[in-house]
Amino acid sequence: MSKLNASDKFLDLSDYGRSFGRFFALQLKETRFTPIHVTLLFGFSGLLAIYCILNEFYFSAAIFIILKSGIDAADGELARLKNTPSYVGRYLDSVFDIFLNFLFLMTICYVSKTTIWFALLAFVGIQLQGTLYNYYYVILRNKSVGGDNTSKIFEYKTPKALPGETQKAVNVLFWIYTIVYGVFDKIIHFLDAEAYKVKTFPNWFMTLLSLYGLGFQLLIIAFMLPIGWIEFIAPFFIIYSFLIFVLIGIRKTYIH
Repeated sequence: MSKLNASDKFLDLSDYGRSFGRFFALQLKETRFTPIHVTLLFGFSGLLAIYCILNEFYFSAAIFIILKSGIDAADGELARLKNTPSYVGRYLDSVFDIFLNFLFLMTICYVSKTTIWFALLAFVGIQLQGTLYNYYYVILRNKSVGGDNTSKIFEYKTPKALPGETQKAVNVLFWIYTIVYGVFDKIIHFLDAEAYKVKTFPNWFMTLLSLYGLGFQLLIIAFMLPIGWIEFIAPFFIIYSFLIFVLIGIRKTYIH
């Protein structure tokens, strides 16, 4: 099952790991491995990248960061192949992402001359960028005929557990999710509260928006680390955040 119908599919610059993720998921389809196992694996890849950054093995760190993006695509692919959608998997994936983003930037701060305040501002910027991408993307997915509806536009209510998962696990992960993402969701909703009324988003706009997808953000970090630009990573993402207002302005002006 695709997340979007054919007419809504767009070139997602942040989804370069999809082919690997689909291939990896196909190898696991007939095994006992579950999408949760794959989610844990991408978390481990992220931790290996952090270990490499701490030891200044920046090329290796870049490889593990890109590998993390590929494995990250595999858990959803495996869930679709096995027809086992899961709120536990959906929230665990997102919680891992935000904690790894925080650890990436704190580790970069530790091994470079980046100040803690720059690192924190870059973290906030990265999360707002990703939230804007997810906000519009989830709207598109929910409006797309036959699209994926596991993610909701407004995550205010604990969903009912799906077959194969417990309500307690869903409740706990939803609670964690709302704590770590809630403020970012509210900021983006405040900046463009009417976006959910849009019938669809044009493909060109979604491709432009995908510059803020997590995969593309990690690709930037993976590129900057081995070429010796570690000092510029935090400042870059702070400045990069100003594109948020440009994208929202385009949406409000041209897409209704």
